[in-house]
Amino acid sequence: MAKVITVTNQKGGVGKTTTSVNLAFYLAKAGNKTLVIDFDPQGNASAGLGVDHREVDKTMCDVMLGECELKDIIISNKTKKLFIAPTIPELANVEVQMAEMENKFLLLKHAVNSVAEDYDYIIIDSPPSLSLLTVNGMIASEYILIPVQTEFYAMQGVAQLLESMNLVKKAMNPDLKLLGVLATMYDRRTALSSQVLAEVKKYFKDKVFETTIPRNVRLAEAPSHGVPIGQYDRFSKGARAYKELAEEVMERTK
Repeated sequence: MAKVITVTNQKGGVGKTTTSVNLAFYLAKAGNKTLVIDFDPQGNASAGLGVDHREVDKTMCDVMLGECELKDIIISNKTKKLFIAPTIPELANVEVQMAEMENKFLLLKHAVNSVAEDYDYIIIDSPPSLSLLTVNGMIASEYILIPVQTEFYAMQGVAQLLESMNLVKKAMNPDLKLLGVLATMYDRRTALSSQVLAEVKKYFKDKVFETTIPRNVRLAEAPSHGVPIGQYDRFSKGARAYKELAEEVMERTK
């Protein structure tokens, strides 16, 4: 059965999608059959893996509305063992329809369970909000990975996110665990990055990954080319960091 990880933070701009795409890439490069589920209406994970939403017939919208199975929308990537379940902006409208459905919190879980035996890892890229989509991701997952930007207000909203995670754990998914907290956009040259990282470690202790993701121009450029950083510039600092993160994730999910 796949190890299912939701990458989430209700604060936007923290490297959530960058982490989903590049972690998945390096998990696949390590020999794990890996599926990325793009569950953010912005569709950035789909674009970051080379999917043009104008050219796909079925997406996560159709899966959530019960119009097709998850297996029917999965697209293979150029990277061996890497796959993507794409989405489009209409997912935001579908979320409104989901709210009226029976078992509205379990829709993604049912979809994930239908393909879980076919993959080693499933990475869910959730939206930057505590929405119905995000809660669906938590319920469908075994692990939560929280990227935290090492800048001012980094911890803003994280306490509320953890509270939501605990509510989901108590009510609907007792197996849910915090896989780890990832410091992103880290600049070792600034005192602020070091201070924020120290604060994050004080709060989360051993749940903080040893790996930090640096502020890196090549990481920012890769999505515009529709490829993970490991394909765009595998010798960059960002590529090395995400490869190290994948190794930590594999160790923590043994």
